[in-house]
Amino acid sequence: MQNTPQANRLHIALLGRRNAGKSSLINALTNQDLAVVSDVAGTTTDPVYKSMEILPIGPVTMIDTAGIDDVGELGELRIKKTKEALSRTDLALLVIDPEVGVDEYEKNLLAELEEREISVVGVVNKEDKFDQLELNSLMKELGIKLLKVSAKEQAGIEELKKEIILQAPEKFEEPHIIGDLIKPQDIVVLVIPIDLAAPKGRLILPQVQTLRDILDNDAQAVVVKETELKGALDSLKKKPKIVVTDSQAFMKVAADVPEDIMLTGFSVLFARYKGDLEIFTRGAKGISKLKVGDKVLICESCTHHRTADDIGTVKIPRWLRQEVGGELEFDHVAGREFPDNVEEYSLIVQCGGCMTNRKEILYRLKKADSLGVPIVNYGMLIAYVHGILDRALEPFPLAQMVWEED
Repeated sequence: MQNTPQANRLHIALLGRRNAGKSSLINALTNQDLAVVSDVAGTTTDPVYKSMEILPIGPVTMIDTAGIDDVGELGELRIKKTKEALSRTDLALLVIDPEVGVDEYEKNLLAELEEREISVVGVVNKEDKFDQLELNSLMKELGIKLLKVSAKEQAGIEELKKEIILQAPEKFEEPHIIGDLIKPQDIVVLVIPIDLAAPKGRLILPQVQTLRDILDNDAQAVVVKETELKGALDSLKKKPKIVVTDSQAFMKVAADVPEDIMLTGFSVLFARYKGDLEIFTRGAKGISKLKVGDKVLICESCTHHRTADDIGTVKIPRWLRQEVGGELEFDHVAGREFPDNVEEYSLIVQCGGCMTNRKEILYRLKKADSLGVPIVNYGMLIAYVHGILDRALEPFPLAQMVWEED
C-alpha cells in the first residue's frame, strides 16, 4: 500500500462544514488516529492527504479538508484550498452534521461537484441524533443518497466502505500506458539516457510504469541508453514493434530508428495516460502562434534537484525564445499550485505529471482548453521544437488527425 505512488491512487475528499466530523470519519475509515480531532470548529486548515487501502479498490488517498463554512480572511483562504483539492478529487464524501442540517453551503457544493463530474457519497455523522424520517427528508432535499454512521462508535463504517466501492469511478486512470499498442511477444525498445538529471541508482517513475505495462501484456522489453540504441537494433533478429524514448534524446533516437518502426516518447504516452492527448496536441500547435512578449506558464508536479541545464527553468524557456525570436515572460509553479488567471497566458507547459493524478491533469487541460489557452506537456514541446512531433504521434491516429488539421 505504501509503495503505490499517490498519483495512481483513487483520491477521496471529505467535504462539509466545520466540526461536521470529517477528521473523525477519516480516523474511523482508516482505524487509526491519523487526523487531529477537536470540538473546536476549524481544527483542519489546509487539506491533509492520508494513505489507506479499501479492498477491492486497493490503495487510496483520503483528503481531509477545511470546513466549507469557514469565516474570516484566513477562513476564505482555507475554503479556497478546499476548492483547489476538488481538482484532484475522484470521489467526494459529503459529511453532514445532523445538529446543523443543510443549507446553501451544501447545495452550492453539490452543484460544483456535479459540474466537475465528481461522484458523491452523502454521510450523516452522529447517527444517534437523526431518525429515518429526517434522513429521508434530507435525501429528498439534496437529491443524493445518505448513509448514517457514527465515527465515534464505528457504526455504519463497513456499509460506507461498500458504498465507496460502488460509487468509485471505474476509470480514474487510463488502463494502459502502452499495452493497447502491442501484442504478446512484440519487442519494445525503451531508450533511457543516463545523465546528470537521471536519479542515481534508479529509473524515473514513467520509465518503470511503462516497463511494467509491457511485461503485463506479455511483450518483451529491451532497455538501452541512446548511445547503445543503434547497436541494439542491429543485434535484434526480430524488428521491434515500437521504440519509446526519453524526450530529451528525441533527435538522436529519431536518426537511429528506421522509418518503418514506430517511434514515440514516454511523454507522449503519459500525455494520453494522464490526460487527453488530443488536447495536448492542439496545445502543441499553439506554440507556432507565440509572439515576442507573450506570457508562458510552466507547471511542474514535483520538486527536484535542478541541474545547470534544467528542463523546466532553462531548456524550455531557451527553446521557446528561439522559436519566437525574442523574449517571453515566464512564470513557474510547482506541486499542486495552478493559478486562477490562466487566461492571461499564451501557452501553458505542463510536466509529464507522473506525481499528479489523472483527475488533476484533466482539470488543468479542460480549464485551459475552455479558455482557449494552448496547453502542452514537456516532451511534446521538445518533439515539436525539434520537428519530429508528427512522427511521435504516428501510433495515435486521433491525435495525428488533430495535428494534421488546418
